[in-house]
Amino acid sequence: MSESAVKMGDEVEIEYVGKLEDGTVFDSTDGRDAFAFEAGSNRIIPGMSEAVVGMQVGDEKTVAVPPEQAYGTYQDDLVIRVPRERIPQDVKVGDALSDGQGGGQVWYVAEMTPEETVLDGNHPLAGKTLIFEVRLIGIK
Repeated sequence: MSESAVKMGDEVEIEYVGKLEDGTVFDSTDGRDAFAFEAGSNRIIPGMSEAVVGMQVGDEKTVAVPPEQAYGTYQDDLVIRVPRERIPQDVKVGDALSDGQGGGQVWYVAEMTPEETVLDGNHPLAGKTLIFEVRLIGIK
């Protein structure tokens, strides 16, 4: 008897490797438990959430997810310059800072000079096409 295919709303488990177009791995389930989510839900990026629909247990595929279906396009207006004295002394490039307003905006420290700090409100993967090698482990 044939396995059933994933439908929207099914709880699924996958193993995956996420890469940038240049082959750099940015995330993977290697060494971790399989990743579980509801197919078609907004718990993960839309491109991955929808990519598993139609797969059967054991299926593998490679999916290219464009920015619009991942972390969005890069927005230049989310890059701001702040006087250096307004940033805590122990902050370094690559750190993530909250806006402190409870709104959930995260700013990544992109650059620092003695005079100013450049903060980027874009997700680090914004504007990038993401390549996922996916294996469906289970359907619950």
